[in-house]
Amino acid sequence: MSAIDINEIIRQVTAEICANYGTDSPTPANEYSPASLAKYIDHTLLKPDASLNDIRKVCDEAKKHNFASVCVNTNYIKFVADALEGSGVTPCGVVGFPLGAMIPEAKAAEALCAVNSGAKEVDMVINVGAVKSGDWKLVHRDIEGVVAATRGRAIVKVIIETCLLTDEEKVKACAISKLAGAHFVKTSTGFSTGGATVEDVRLMRQAVGPEMGLKASGGVRTYEDAVNMLKAGATRLGTSSGTKIVSGDGAAEHRCVNCGACKAVCPSGRATVIKGLY
Repeated sequence: MSAIDINEIIRQVTAEICANYGTDSPTPANEYSPASLAKYIDHTLLKPDASLNDIRKVCDEAKKHNFASVCVNTNYIKFVADALEGSGVTPCGVVGFPLGAMIPEAKAAEALCAVNSGAKEVDMVINVGAVKSGDWKLVHRDIEGVVAATRGRAIVKVIIETCLLTDEEKVKACAISKLAGAHFVKTSTGFSTGGATVEDVRLMRQAVGPEMGLKASGGVRTYEDAVNMLKAGATRLGTSSGTKIVSGDGAAEHRCVNCGACKAVCPSGRATVIKGLY
């Protein structure tokens, strides 16, 4: 597909989505029991200091609660695939994580190594710099390379890192992911300046239509967060708080906004102060 074809297609798709955004009714508010959320959860551990024992614990939790997958860095994917064998929980590896800034060939090679090691799902980070540059030919080649490397062996989810994009860029990134043959789009790595929002999930759902998967990831910490993302159009949830969510913990978690009002304690009484100064 030529760069001209790509640019014209994404121009048309973007114009249509931006014109219609906000006109559709929200997804009907289905009721979700805490236990019913397990099938949507990618139980995630991507910390750079995660040990083998930490990964083993995550696998045990996923099997106990019947989560959709365990999502880890590719260094651990062979261990995870072996640990989950026969459980019904899918091994998922992240590729190009967390920046997505390497050359397409390197990203495709990591994806191939991941599936050869047992990954059945691959969450790849889009080339955010190429998106910001409007280089849609490179963005398409980058995603298509991972899809080709894993074809028939793994589901591909494209992390578009919504916190770094304008609404127009989000729509274009979703459109190009769909054109390149990806199975899902995903909001965030959780390592940048923000995570999933209900507004972004709604926009992305309109951009990809009803048939493509959509993963909300980053900041999904409570039962309430999870339900709100599903109602907005998500079909998968990336979170390290899976066990908390399926236990039905719906209490609103206090999130520090750096208001500067705290001295020894947070004024809300719900957060531990770990900085002396802002």
